[in-house]
This record gives sequence, C-alpha cells and structure tokens, in this order.
Amino acid sequence: MHNISKPSMIFLLVAALVFVPFSTVAMANEINSKNEMAAEKMAVDILLVRPFGIVATAVGTVLFIVSLPFSALGGNTHKVWQKMVAEPAQYTFKRPVGDL
Repeated sequence: MHNISKPSMIFLLVAALVFVPFSTVAMANEINSKNEMAAEKMAVDILLVRPFGIVATAVGTVLFIVSLPFSALGGNTHKVWQKMVAEPAQYTFKRPVGDL
C-alpha cells in the first residue's frame, strides 16, 4: 500500500489549503462585460472566503478576550478590538457577495 508519513500528509493538506483558494480566486477574477460579478467569483466567496472569515472572526474574538487584561492596562483596547474582531467581522458579513 502507500507508505506516507503523518507529517507528510499534514504538509500536503496545509499546502492544499493555502494554494487552492489563491488559485481559485485568481481563476474567478474575471468580470463579465457588464461589470457584474462573475458567478464563479461569488461561488468562491461563499464556499471558501466567507467560512475563513467566520473562523478569523471567532479566533480574533478569543484572542481579544485573552489579550483584554493586557490591552486594558496598555490603554489600547479599542485598537485591539478593531483589528482582531471588527475588521474580520466587517469583511465577512458586511461586504457584497463576490466583492473580493
């Protein structure tokens, strides 16, 4: 059978997760002649980009909570909130579908 080690499989999985979205977005970058979003671009946004945005928002929220005592002491709680939670949430939930 196949004798692929676990680290090799993990590396291949990570490489696929990194390179497939970029190549898909590059292929979906075409806009039709009426300046409307291409259906492929919308599909990439819905299937790949939005789920990563949801994960980024959730991870950012957890990191914000962890950093809250330190950012409160440093007086930059609002900046940390903006960068870690608000910006990923706005990118995920407030922009039009297909607008990458």
